[in-house]
Amino acid sequence: MTTHTTTLDRIDIKILDILQKDGKISNIKLAEAVNLSPTAALARVQKLNKEGYILGYEARLNPDKLNCGFVVFVEILLDKTTPNALDAFSDAVVHYPEIVECHMISGGFDFVVKIRCTNMEEFRKISGQILWQLPGVKETRSYPVMEVIKESSQIKLKMPPKAAV
Repeated sequence: MTTHTTTLDRIDIKILDILQKDGKISNIKLAEAVNLSPTAALARVQKLNKEGYILGYEARLNPDKLNCGFVVFVEILLDKTTPNALDAFSDAVVHYPEIVECHMISGGFDFVVKIRCTNMEEFRKISGQILWQLPGVKETRSYPVMEVIKESSQIKLKMPPKAAV
């Protein structure tokens, strides 16, 4: 990844917005949507990739069809919050695919994780065999999800101000 980053213009923002909604859009359709030639659109996408605005492309899978629709958020408090303790926890947590998100937070707990699994029985196993085995875990609080109201990974993009003419 390069350290030089260009300022995004309205076309770049529009390209990013289209791609985050449909990563499989053809270059021709993308070019039409942003009023560029296919060559110019491809060059813009390549620049956005190179500069790190686009992290990658992936398919969104249906967790219910794959028997992992049960979601639990877990707050985790460590016994100490030294840099070594935080690093040890962070290094360990990334090895478990059941933990689909992990965020260091401020407040009464140190981390919050999102776990996807089959059901409460499987979560109990994950809690005992994974969560409580992570380095430095002192306390956890679990919040099983009853219903998903909104779930998205899309970022609300802001258009740059129009240049004065």
